[in-house]
Amino acid sequence: MVLHYGADAVYLAGEKFGMRAAAGNFDSEELPKAVKMAHDKHADVHVTVNTIPHEGEVTGLPSYLSFLQECGVDALIVADLGVMALAKKHAPDVDLHVSTQLGVLNSETAKVLYDMGAKRVVLARETSMEEIRKIRRNVPDDLEIEAFVHGAMCVSFSGRCLLSNYLTGRDANRGACAQPCRWKYHLVEEQRPGEYFEITEDGGTHIMNSHDMCMIEHLDDLIDAGITSFKIEGRMKSAYYAAAVTNAYRHALDSVKDGKKPASCWIREMEMISHRPYSTGFYYGDPGQHYEEASYFSDADVCAVVQECDKEGNAILSQRNKFSLGDQVDLLTRDREPYSFIVDHMEDEEGNAIESAPHATMTVRMKLPFCCEPLSLLRKMK
Repeated sequence: MVLHYGADAVYLAGEKFGMRAAAGNFDSEELPKAVKMAHDKHADVHVTVNTIPHEGEVTGLPSYLSFLQECGVDALIVADLGVMALAKKHAPDVDLHVSTQLGVLNSETAKVLYDMGAKRVVLARETSMEEIRKIRRNVPDDLEIEAFVHGAMCVSFSGRCLLSNYLTGRDANRGACAQPCRWKYHLVEEQRPGEYFEITEDGGTHIMNSHDMCMIEHLDDLIDAGITSFKIEGRMKSAYYAAAVTNAYRHALDSVKDGKKPASCWIREMEMISHRPYSTGFYYGDPGQHYEEASYFSDADVCAVVQECDKEGNAILSQRNKFSLGDQVDLLTRDREPYSFIVDHMEDEEGNAIESAPHATMTVRMKLPFCCEPLSLLRKMK
């Protein structure tokens, strides 16, 4: 999806050493296919090898790194100096990108990493816009700088957290975070066991819960500060989320590069996907991270994916969520602004007229307002 909607590169993980152990990561057969698919679409593949490995895990790294090079991956995202050294030895033809997990906040660290072979550093989320400008001025011109522009914010410094390990035994620094910062906490007084008291002053009891980051309206500032690559946090998210966010940022970035402001429709797209309240992170000072409850917001749900479509707009779709005659829906494509229309006719796989599409992945035939490519999305407003 993200390749179709304009990503220049994708980051993903194999079954080992990635910071999202619960994600649908790629096994040894899937990963070479993913690399080929991306390369066929002229996009790069960056594989995360960004956990902090314990001594017993290090022995598995050489063969894994060699395998990644054989697969043709374009870059490794690393967070540990030992892993970095092993990558230079066992995957010398693959670029090295230093993960945000390493916490790069200054030019001296960036220069040391450059001297060690890093082609790119992914800055810590805690870096301000002014600090980025200074880092860019003080590092070699060919050192690339990447920054996060959209996604979840961690309450701990650049993801370095022991809270999950302490409370659940799941090590956040090895990709198994249980996200206890998102939990709702109460106090219990020693003499009153079983009585739970809310921790409230000007917010709720989610005392470590952070806002999400959204920088779609500030891409010009990031470019001017010297950022080479914009990173969207998308693993553990739905295909619709990744597609819609990538599509919006692609159009917004292209507008900024042409000297224009992003169209308002791409700003509105950020409300169409599941998210917590937005902030601009640390780029412009204290982000005011605390968000008083754990719920997400979204103005729309994807209801179908286009499988085929002819020149007249006659399409075959695969259902994702129920939609019906009379629903107002948006058609989301990669080459134009979202287009809103009312569903006035739909058919099942055999061509029989139907009033709704209630069954998961059922085939739906309908005429769309215009011809569009496969992987275009139909979504319904909530």
